[in-house]
Amino acid sequence: MLLDVIHVQACHDFALILEFYNGERRLFNMTPYIDQKPWAKLKSDNTFQAAFVENGTVAWPGNVDIDPETLYGLSVPA
Repeated sequence: MLLDVIHVQACHDFALILEFYNGERRLFNMTPYIDQKPWAKLKSDNTFQAAFVENGTVAWPGNVDIDPETLYGLSVPA
């Protein structure tokens, strides 16, 4: 089942607070991925903080995003 992200809040510790279409709020930790491509570029300046919702998932400037199934499956209830 695909659950769209409808709201995202980026935290300073590379965590994302997510709200999904079904009303669930979940916490996703990006720390294990932040040194990998394409997400490594999110470490510079305040790029990680520029997260936004696009087409049901989380995206960042520069055409970087992350799969909504990953966000849901690897997050924990907030």
